[in-house]
Formats: sequence, structure tokens, C-alpha cells
Amino acid sequence: MQLADYQFELPPELIAQEPVEPRDAARLLLAPPDGGAVEHRVFRELPELLREGDLLVMNDTRVEPARFYGRRATGGRVELLLLQREGARARALTRSRRSLRPGELVPLDGGTLLARFLARGEDGAAEVELELAPGASSTLEEELRRTGHVPLPPYIHRGEDGDPRETSDRERYQTVYARSPGSVAAPTAGLHFTPELLERLRQRGVASAFVTLHVGRGTFEPMRTERVEEHRMHAEWGELSAETAERIAATRASGGRVIAVGTTSARVLESARRASGAARPWSGWTELFLKPGDEVAAFDGLITNFHLPQSTLLLLVAALIGRERLFELYRLAIERGYRFYSYGDAMLVWPPR
Repeated sequence: MQLADYQFELPPELIAQEPVEPRDAARLLLAPPDGGAVEHRVFRELPELLREGDLLVMNDTRVEPARFYGRRATGGRVELLLLQREGARARALTRSRRSLRPGELVPLDGGTLLARFLARGEDGAAEVELELAPGASSTLEEELRRTGHVPLPPYIHRGEDGDPRETSDRERYQTVYARSPGSVAAPTAGLHFTPELLERLRQRGVASAFVTLHVGRGTFEPMRTERVEEHRMHAEWGELSAETAERIAATRASGGRVIAVGTTSARVLESARRASGAARPWSGWTELFLKPGDEVAAFDGLITNFHLPQSTLLLLVAALIGRERLFELYRLAIERGYRFYSYGDAMLVWPPR
């Protein structure tokens, strides 16, 4: 399978730079499982499109302000994106004009944090140690939250030095049910839900359950192999709790449908199924890369945004509905002016019958 087969042209003006307000005013493309006529709806109409007894499975991860900027002693700028952190030690992606040297100490913007570069791993990520500047009166955690920037994707354009939209991004690039800190990117299909919409779904008889996948390098790392099968995902940590496993089993037993909210929820559900053959409690690191030809049996439907060409997220959707159907829907979305990517619109798709 060639990666080039999953390329498409997208007009730049369709790449959403800001979210719609309110959240549930985003458009929703509904693709029926029989390949029939597509419906163009609004996300707040979701309760009308689901049935009593259905179950939505959502990713409750919380995005951390994980991007930092600093300046070297030479005056050169440095950018750090913290991927994983335990206390003061972290793995980070770094960007600078010239390579950082082992032991080099970089003052970060804000004046209270320092990052010491230790070494670079085989995967290209750096090992860094974070320190408080002399005289700092707050804790390391407080300063990380205060001075960190929301790690928006590169196709959302913000200035690094005080773009006023960054204040709203801190709240808006976060689902309303986020509660488990650990991600460097939002599970964007969940950005469309509001507390009021969740309540209307509950009244409709559509239940909700939560999994966790801390979105890291694996989800947004570009694919660099010409053959799709040769791509290897970076591991991300996920969890399916006993409570969620019980809700999935009860939904199946009663004839309801399990709908994954986002590709990250889909990967947790399928990782758990592959670990035990069913939706049993599971936690651990997953490198699962779902692509056309793979069996996808852990969920019945998928709510997802419109994804980058040649991305693992696009391939996951193709695994569920097939390449031909996928490109048919994307062509239609482009013709109709749907907004793409993280702050864009959504689609609800079902596998073909």
C-alpha cells in the first residue's frame, strides 16, 4: 500500500484557524453505512442521529501547556515541546538554529525556568532537566503552567510572543470533559461537545463512557515511509477502565452501538480488544497503527474531524470505511466548504454493511 495513494489537495482557506462558537455549532457530515446519500447537519443535532441505548466513548485526556521558548547565551532562539515528563526530567522535541550541546543551560521565556540539555536519544528527542531560576518564589509545577504555551498544531498560526488568541486557546483547545493531564495535542473530535449537548444526549438515552489516551508524538508524527506498512508509531499511554469496559459490555448485550469519539478513543478500544479479545480493562503503551486491511471490531461508528493528507489519522478512518468511501466524503466536504483539521468540522461515519 503506497502512502501517495492517501494524498489530496486542500484549499488553504479551509484549514480552520479558530474554532466556531459555540462549540456545537460546527458542521457535521453524516455518512450512512449503506453508502447512501450524505447528510449535512450541525453537531448539536447529534442526539437526533443516535439511538437510545447507544454509547459514546470519549478520551478524557487533558492537554498540558507543553511548548516553551527560550534564548541561548549566543542569542539564538530555542523551542521545546515536552513529550513526557517525570518531575524535573523530560523528553522533548527541540528546535534551534544550531544543535544544543550536552550540559547547555537555556533560560526560558518568563524568567523563572531553565532547561538543561542532557543528551539526544536515538529517536531524535532530547533529554532535558528543568530547573527554577535562582530567587524563584513559586514551584516548578506552577511555573510550567504559567509560562507554557498551548502546543497547537503548526497549521494553526499563532505568534509565539503574546498572540492574544493564546488566552482563549488555553480553554478552547481542550474538551469540556478533560480531566487526566498528559497530552501534547487535543483529541479534537471531542472539542465539539458542550455540557448542554452531553445532557441532551443523556436525556435521549445515549450514554457516555471515558477512556484515556495521552496524545504524544505517535499521533502527530508525519509518515516518512513510501509503503504504509513500514511506518512505525511512537508509543502512547492509554487506559480503558473497568467501569468503561462494563458499560461497553452492557451496550453490546442490549443491542446498542459503541461510537468512538475521535481516533484516539478508537485506538484505545482496539488496543484493548487486541490485548484480550474483548473490551476488558486494559492499560499500557500502545503502538497500534490502524490502516486499510486491518480488522476494526471494537466499535461500531466513529466521530472524527477531517485529517491531514498522508497521516495515520486519515489511514485509521480508511481502515473503517475504505479508501474509496473516504475520498468520496473528503471531496464532498471540500466542495461544500467544510472546515478542516483540529479547529474544523466533524463527520460521523459507519463501516459499510
